[in-house]
Amino acid sequence: MANATISNLGVADAAALTNWTADNALFEEQFAGEVLTAFEESVVFADKHLMRTISSGKSANFPATWKATARYHTAGTPIVGSNQIEHNQRTIKIDDLLIADVFIYDLEEAKNHYDVRSIYSNELGVALAKEMDTRIGRTLVLAARASATVASGNGGGSVTNASAKTDGEILAGAIFDANQILDEKDVPEGERYAAVAPAQYYLLAQTTKLLNKDWGGSGVYADGEIFKVAGTSLVKSNNMPSTNVIAATTGEQNSYIGDFTNTASVVWRKEAAGTVKLMDLAMEMSGPDFHIMYQGHMMVGKYSVGHGILRPECAVEIKTA
Repeated sequence: MANATISNLGVADAAALTNWTADNALFEEQFAGEVLTAFEESVVFADKHLMRTISSGKSANFPATWKATARYHTAGTPIVGSNQIEHNQRTIKIDDLLIADVFIYDLEEAKNHYDVRSIYSNELGVALAKEMDTRIGRTLVLAARASATVASGNGGGSVTNASAKTDGEILAGAIFDANQILDEKDVPEGERYAAVAPAQYYLLAQTTKLLNKDWGGSGVYADGEIFKVAGTSLVKSNNMPSTNVIAATTGEQNSYIGDFTNTASVVWRKEAAGTVKLMDLAMEMSGPDFHIMYQGHMMVGKYSVGHGILRPECAVEIKTA
């Protein structure tokens, strides 16, 4: 019996079968229904400091006061007020409008077999969030290096150990030391945080003293998780400052400059730094006039904020030198 004549559906112009690529040329690739987008970076600093929204203006002032003193009263003497409580303020300016934008050409969008607008919108938001987190992280470290807001108050603090980036137990000890510094400055114990990069986080997660519940540890070795050190909530961030930032980026109206190459961690309470928000994160799509001219759509994500130091005594930098 003769073999059947096959009309090969994947071959162009009924050509002879030669190789896999030619034999399957007309077959569509199977679309899995999923699009692998960039991983969203963990944004950890935004909700761990003071945030103020203003409806108008170019900056915001944060007033600060210092302590009163007590004394024994001498019988018969009038009480006329002996305290002169010190006042000062920190001003945070609004940086220029920060944007992330992308253009989508109609013809290419028509040819594409999955929707990209929601994906692009999400990625623009992620890019803006990273920029915010990066600047807040720098501001927290700069707060630890700053002098007191009020003349009689306290400035920031630091703990130095050459092995703070490479030894989990030493880093844990430095976080304890940082908390001691905060305690000695009468910084309240609640809402304290310690931020580290992933490399230092996993060094801490392998430290027996932080995991062993018999020693008061709280963590799960199997899951690679560590929750607290010295009663301080531990946060892991790819946005921990780690480079030497020698110049401002055009549009920055506050200072985010510093050499962070030796920074291993920063321990802080939320009053250490603040953000002033004039325009919250928003997404915009171009209108019909733009579409007629360019035959495509422009998508823009934007916000207008500024970050600054508030209470330096609420921050301690852990560094290697």
